[in-house]
Amino acid sequence: MPSLFDPVRAGDLALPNRIVMAPLTRNRAPGAVPTALMAEYYAQRASAGLLVSEGTAISHQGQGYADVPGLYSPAQLQGWKQVTDAVHARGGRIVTQLWHVGRVSHVELQPGGQAPVAPSAIAAKTKTFLIRDGAGGFADTSTPRALEAQELPGIVADFGRAARSAVREAGFDGVEVHAANGYLLDQFMKLGANQRTDAYGGSIENRARLLLEVMRAVAEGAGPGRTGIRLSPITPANDIHDPDPQPLFEYVVRQLAPLGLAYVHVIEGATGGARELPDRPFDFDALRRAYREAGGQGAWMVNNGYEGASAQQAIEGGADLVAFGRSYIANPDLVERLRTEAPLNKPDRATFYGGGAAGYTDYPSLQAG
Repeated sequence: MPSLFDPVRAGDLALPNRIVMAPLTRNRAPGAVPTALMAEYYAQRASAGLLVSEGTAISHQGQGYADVPGLYSPAQLQGWKQVTDAVHARGGRIVTQLWHVGRVSHVELQPGGQAPVAPSAIAAKTKTFLIRDGAGGFADTSTPRALEAQELPGIVADFGRAARSAVREAGFDGVEVHAANGYLLDQFMKLGANQRTDAYGGSIENRARLLLEVMRAVAEGAGPGRTGIRLSPITPANDIHDPDPQPLFEYVVRQLAPLGLAYVHVIEGATGGARELPDRPFDFDALRRAYREAGGQGAWMVNNGYEGASAQQAIEGGADLVAFGRSYIANPDLVERLRTEAPLNKPDRATFYGGGAAGYTDYPSLQAG
C-alpha cells in the first residue's frame, strides 16, 4: 500500500515524499522583490517533497496584490535565486507558481495606473490587498477592461519567458501555472467572467484556448517534465463561477494529457472551504480518469483541507501527491509532525498577510521545542 512518506516521481522531479507545500500568498516582498527573510521561510520548509512558491507575477500587469513577488526584473530573479539556493542547501526542491491575476487587481497596482485586464469588462466582487501610508489593508478590486485578441500572444509570451527565467536564472526546479482561483486563465475558462464572442469565448474549446496556448509556451520554456498546472473546477474564489464545469475541465485535462507535464494540481471544492458545493457538484474521480484515459502520465496532486489521515486515504485512493496549505504556515517541519502524529502549531491569522518575521519564520519546530 503506498504511503504519504514514500518517494515518487513527478515528471523530471524525484521527490522524497508525497507531501507538498501549497502556494501561500504572504505579502512580504516589498517592491515585488524576494528577500532574505523569504529565503529563510522557504528553507525552513525544505523537508516537503515539493515546495510550491507563492503566486509570482509574470509581468507588472499580472500583479494583483501589494508586496507579492514578481519574476520579470533582474532584481526579482536575483531575489528568487537566494531563495532557491537556500532551499537546495537544505536538500529541498522548489517550483514557482506563475501568476497573472487578470481582473483581481487595482489601478494602484497596475503600470501607469491603468485598469486591470480581463476576458470581459466585468468587475470581480472581491478584495485585493493594498499598502497605503505604510499600512496594509483590503480594498475592492477595480473594474477591468477587456483584453483585445491581439494582446493575448503577448501574455502567452510573458508566461513562456517567465518559465525560462525561473528555471535558467532563478534556479527553480520547475514551474506551476496558476490557472485556478478566479485569476486570469480561470477567468477565460469560466462563463461567469468570459462573455467574449471571438475565438477565446463561447464554446468550451474557445474558452480553454488561452490556457492551452500558455501551457505549450511554458512547457517549452521550462521543459514539460518540470511544468505543473493548478486547477480549481468549482471554487467560487474571487467571484468566479461556471454553470457546467464538468465537461469544461474534462476537456481541459484531456488536452493537457499529451503535453507530458510533471503534475496536475487540483483544488477539490472551494479554496480553503467546503469540498462539496451544493450548486456545483463535481466528480473529481472522473476528472482524474479523463486525464489518465487520454494518456496523461503526470503526478496527480490533490488539495483542500487535508490532514494526515485523510491525506493517506487520498494516496491509497489514487492520488500521487497531497498539498497542504495553512498547516505549512505554522509548521515548518510538517512532514515530521505528520510522520510522528505530533500536534500541530496553530497559525496566527493576524500575521498571514504582510509584516516581518513574526508569524512567518518564528514558528517552532519539534526539534526546537
